[in-house]
Amino acid sequence: MAITAFRGMKPFPQLMFTIFVILVCFLAFLVLSLIIAIPLFGFNSIMNLTNLTDFSNPDTVRILKYFQVVQSFGLFIIPPIVVAYLFHGKISEYLHLNKAATFTTVFLVVILMFFATPFINFIGEINAQMHLPKWMSGIEEWMKESEDKAAVLTEAFLKVNTLGGLFFNLFMIAVLPAIGEELLFRGVIQRIFTRMTKNHHWGIWISAILFSALHLQFYGFIPRMLLGVLFGYLLVWSGSLWLPVIAHFINNGVATIAMYLIDMEVIKPEIEVIGSTSGSYYIAIISLLVVGIFLWLIKTQNQENVIRNEYEY
Repeated sequence: MAITAFRGMKPFPQLMFTIFVILVCFLAFLVLSLIIAIPLFGFNSIMNLTNLTDFSNPDTVRILKYFQVVQSFGLFIIPPIVVAYLFHGKISEYLHLNKAATFTTVFLVVILMFFATPFINFIGEINAQMHLPKWMSGIEEWMKESEDKAAVLTEAFLKVNTLGGLFFNLFMIAVLPAIGEELLFRGVIQRIFTRMTKNHHWGIWISAILFSALHLQFYGFIPRMLLGVLFGYLLVWSGSLWLPVIAHFINNGVATIAMYLIDMEVIKPEIEVIGSTSGSYYIAIISLLVVGIFLWLIKTQNQENVIRNEYEY
């Protein structure tokens, strides 16, 4: 029998209930993952989770990757499916997974994401120069420490020297976040705020801000927010969540592969900063122009699928 008690809820109660579902799923998966982790990694390792700070230790990295994968399911993948069922009944329809993107549109999105990289690098460099007022020096110090710790952990995750390690990283860093974060932020959160404000633009920008804030990486806040905005418009202008999922996967996947190739000394590290150095600012400008053109092409090719009245239900 279908559960209909949660259908027809106003946007704010939907938001509160979504947060509740996220917390319940997170805690449930945390407990389950701890139980499963004991035979996998040993009782002593699990009891010393707070001491897992030696990222040069392969066992430490392996345990942290395990919990990273579990977190992706508990925080991002399962909650949207639950709320979509409770709020609407038809999960794929609510989450805009019921419309397949055309080959041409997918091709445009893939090219778009490659061309977007220099401009994102440029914005990232500007964001990295952020300084707070002196009276907020304590907060700024905390932000820098958090950023440094996140950078060290990310480097430990990405440092692999086998194809098996690369493929697992692609699964953990590209596949799961692309699916999970888009299901939650574009599929659910953006929809709720669009209904709340009765405006697609507000829904896109608010969900993008929350999307970036969740990562707690302050010196990369603006470029990640702009990526969230890009993903949001891809959803609205195509009517399909598969486009932002593909775009998100390309963004994370290319970065993961690039780090692997840099470590293998196949490509030079300079490729990571294209558009952010004084000698390549012109590339960032070209990047922005090309992104605008490709977005226009994507919107034009999907006129019949544009989401126009999502705030009505």
